[in-house]
Amino acid sequence: MINILDNIEVLYHSCIKINKEKIIYIDPYHLDKNYNDADIIFITHDHYDHYSEDDIDKVRKFNSIFVIPDDLLPKLLEKGINQENIFTLDSGDTEIIDGIKVEAVPAYNTNKPFHPKENNWLGYIIEIKGVRYYIAGDTDITEENKKVKCDVAFVPVGGTYTMDFKEAAQLINIIKPKFAIPVHYGSVVGSKQDATDFIKLLYPTIKGINLINQ
Repeated sequence: MINILDNIEVLYHSCIKINKEKIIYIDPYHLDKNYNDADIIFITHDHYDHYSEDDIDKVRKFNSIFVIPDDLLPKLLEKGINQENIFTLDSGDTEIIDGIKVEAVPAYNTNKPFHPKENNWLGYIIEIKGVRYYIAGDTDITEENKKVKCDVAFVPVGGTYTMDFKEAAQLINIIKPKFAIPVHYGSVVGSKQDATDFIKLLYPTIKGINLINQ
């Protein structure tokens, strides 16, 4: 059986690259080289460490597809992206995008002001060959993400603007993926120790793996 984590990288912070049926980037940021090979680019919200036009330019090619929350549409149009290549999703939406099943999960804070629920910012479940990858986005534990069903989960652990490592482990132990990957720590916010402490708190049946390259 092919490892479901093969060809998956956390390039920096919350920037994830999935190279399976399609080449997919989520929240490209602080990249050290040009890739320009993206079939699909997912953006969770418009904060600088998730929506970076300089880094989008490092991954996109002429026909890359963008999957975004509604409020980012004007920015991409102003940037010159063809609207036919942009999919805007709302919380709860499910779409087939370039042959990939995508579900939009709300991402928001419950006890801090940085990611208000009314902004309709997103996490995503991306399904590839029956394997479900959940990218949580910048979020706390919510009623919606406690219901997520996935095989692999990428969750923020750095605290301050999102869940801290204890809260992230609590969420993972509720949704019980096979693999849990910590992100959003050790650079903009949080420390590398947050990832180590997160993995220690997971149930033994859940494999926590640090994929971050930074």
